[in-house]
Amino acid sequence: MWQNKRKPLRRGLMALCALVLVAGVAAGCGKKKDEAATAAADKGKPTEVLVTYKDGQVTRGEFDTFLNVSTFFNKQFAQFKDDPGFQQNMMKQLVTFKILSSRADDKAKEEAEKQFTEQFEKIKGIMNAQEGGMEKLLKDAKLEQKDVEEFMKRSITGIVSEESKVTDQEVQAAYNTKLEQDKSAFVTATVRHILIGIKDSATGKETRSKEDALKRAKEVQDKLNKGGDFDALAKDYSDDPGSKNDGGRYMNADISMWVPEFKKAAAELPIGKISDPVETSYGYHVMKVESRKTKTLDEVKPELRSEVAEPKIYDFVEKELPGLIKTNNLPKPEEKKPAEAPKTDAPKTEAPKTEAPKTDAPKTEGGK
Repeated sequence: MWQNKRKPLRRGLMALCALVLVAGVAAGCGKKKDEAATAAADKGKPTEVLVTYKDGQVTRGEFDTFLNVSTFFNKQFAQFKDDPGFQQNMMKQLVTFKILSSRADDKAKEEAEKQFTEQFEKIKGIMNAQEGGMEKLLKDAKLEQKDVEEFMKRSITGIVSEESKVTDQEVQAAYNTKLEQDKSAFVTATVRHILIGIKDSATGKETRSKEDALKRAKEVQDKLNKGGDFDALAKDYSDDPGSKNDGGRYMNADISMWVPEFKKAAAELPIGKISDPVETSYGYHVMKVESRKTKTLDEVKPELRSEVAEPKIYDFVEKELPGLIKTNNLPKPEEKKPAEAPKTDAPKTEAPKTEAPKTDAPKTEGGK
């Protein structure tokens, strides 16, 4: 509870859900009569073509399945399914990953298949642990297993394809930049702590005053300095449910996931030393760092490659994708017309023009 709610690296199709996409998709024109007749006959059917793009198309049936799988993984999407703006954004995501996955070479496809197998097995395990299991969950969502598999394979393949194009030089530059911004960016540590909280984690109500919490934390610190057993004291005193039954220990954790005050102590506290109480918004922590290391470039290459690839995908959506779309038959979001100024018969007047007084004062960068 005292950790930063840092988002994990964005993987797969859901990466683009929060992206502000370029408004408007190029609409096609000048259909041949037979094409127009076929489109009219298919309107509303699964075979109806909603979007065409360079070297491909999206039918209504394919798009509906894509929306159903997206909603299956993100229940909050259900309330937006009929909104034209939401549909346009989701269509851009579908077309993006259809195109990016089609550009994958054999090596990227092989890696994507490996990642898909690992991730799908995890998802199956989670779903089968729920009432009714995976089969019932999919049936209730009117989906088949192949729908979820295709959804995942397409998005993972598109991501891996873009990651494979990231150079070692770009990865090295990203590593250096992160270290320049934060010298402990890649530090991991095994840390024990005992939290003396000041609020109930469920309700947020105050459980003890800061003064009482500090007094109790110093009591814990004194017991530890006198040789007290960390395991026993964590069980008796700690208000962190995530670690109190494990001796207050977090093993080989990325310290960047912790709140600033705790992170700073984890990065600077001498190994094996019992800390003074460390104050955070959750209360006071008595800490001991058992080990600490900085991950090498080779150890963080995969995550850095993913981070470097992410903006490249955004660039594709904003810059390249619009030029690849040929036709788009989805409903367009309604544009609000600007309010007209009320009519009046009063004579027009112009405000007198004024010029700012000239000055020889030097320009400053802060005035930009």
